[in-house]
Amino acid sequence: MTAATTETPTRVGGVRALWAGNPQSVVQRGLIAARSSSWIIVFSGFFEPVFYLLSMGIGLGSLIGDVQTSTGTEVSYAAFIAPALLAVSAMNGAIYDSTWNVFFKLNYGKLYEGMLATSLGPLDVALGEILYALLRGLLYATGFMIIMQVLGLNLAWTAILAIPAVLLIAFGFASLGMAVTSYMKTFQHMDWINFVLLPMFLFSATLYPISVYPEWIQHIIMAFPLWHGVELVRGLTTGVLSPAMWWHVLYFVVMIAIGLVFTTKRLRALFLD
Repeated sequence: MTAATTETPTRVGGVRALWAGNPQSVVQRGLIAARSSSWIIVFSGFFEPVFYLLSMGIGLGSLIGDVQTSTGTEVSYAAFIAPALLAVSAMNGAIYDSTWNVFFKLNYGKLYEGMLATSLGPLDVALGEILYALLRGLLYATGFMIIMQVLGLNLAWTAILAIPAVLLIAFGFASLGMAVTSYMKTFQHMDWINFVLLPMFLFSATLYPISVYPEWIQHIIMAFPLWHGVELVRGLTTGVLSPAMWWHVLYFVVMIAIGLVFTTKRLRALFLD
């Protein structure tokens, strides 16, 4: 009788050292673990932008009246901030899973070390975690989109395209968020994430037009990823389309590529080199 031998997967360099083509196993593991999580925490991220919409868009909006978008279109204040809050909702959902959850798994749970001891490569782990974060962004965005439809804030049929748009936004934030988190060592470092997200939320033409700022500040705001997301979604929900929207799409495509490259290299440096 011969003893069965189990071969340990080896990485010999090149693409095979980074990619096994199995990121879905990482997503499946995350969904199984989510069954024991508190769903109140999950849904809290969804209700925050809803409360903003009801209090400011509906309440304060009755006093403000119409607002002019960056394309010169007059819309109600609620229709102005709703697409911005939709982009924020996708950002929040993706950022939470790609930062705090990844930070715990990386530094305390030691899950990635175990994953990379299997046939999975760093790109499998990175893409799997980002896709899992994308699911939360999709959940938040879809629920908020339904609320916008009920309130009559989707002003054109192109609003349906906002769903793939917010997926792109969530993908960008998740990939870059995981890349940044892979360099953080303590919980104090994680405070920098909120330090960056809060100004982006307040100043990325979410609650008022970018034209209220001096021109030099406008150029700074236009470098924020959330501003590109807000402009993209707002153009789709209001039906005012322009060729400039492709620049917003390109911004997030580059953001995704940078995040995936840095995350993959970082995981490989931490656990395989």
